[in-house]
Amino acid sequence: MLALARQGATEGFWLRAERQMSGRGRHGRDWSSPIGNCYVSTLVRIRPTDPPAATLALVAAIGLAETVEVYRPADGVTPPVRIKWPNDLLIDGAKLSGILLERADDAVVIGIGVNLAHHPDLPDRATTSLAAQGITVDAASFVETLADSITRWVSRWRGEGLAAVRQRWVRAAHPVGTALTVRLPDATIEGLFDGLDADGALLLRLADGSRRVIHAGDVFLL
Repeated sequence: MLALARQGATEGFWLRAERQMSGRGRHGRDWSSPIGNCYVSTLVRIRPTDPPAATLALVAAIGLAETVEVYRPADGVTPPVRIKWPNDLLIDGAKLSGILLERADDAVVIGIGVNLAHHPDLPDRATTSLAAQGITVDAASFVETLADSITRWVSRWRGEGLAAVRQRWVRAAHPVGTALTVRLPDATIEGLFDGLDADGALLLRLADGSRRVIHAGDVFLL
């Protein structure tokens, strides 16, 4: 998709893989990519009047969360989908998906991986899939719904600004006051989730009552 972006692919183009041989997560981590899950990328062409490009991570998370909710049964039993900053989706504390943003000139490529049928066994975090939650959906149908949702939210991000995105993101996230651990390059800190700042950065309430603004880091629920 990065190559297609440099060749002039237009905003709203989507590319889906049945499987990936070298799937990548954040920080170059491997992303397990067996057949049956969702591996898809799209791109947004940044305009001078757009909000900061990095905040598309929040947009993508909202669009993905709303897509999963379309398929989640309204039975009052299946756990709700929650967003963990900036863009991981969790079900009952277990990771369902990942989103990775990369840029090529004025194009931001949004790569999305969702565990539909399978999920890996990781040593440092719990994982899940929609199948493990009793939800069956094929990748092609899932991407159709996802494309509609993200297109709608990109339009709102561009037309209404970041405030509307922040408000919706917070509603879909784990509750304010949730205990978090944040791994930074030089330290690990703990605190309570205290929402997002005006630019979409994570606000962490520390034990002494002060706030720490987190612009980058690995976040874990305690």
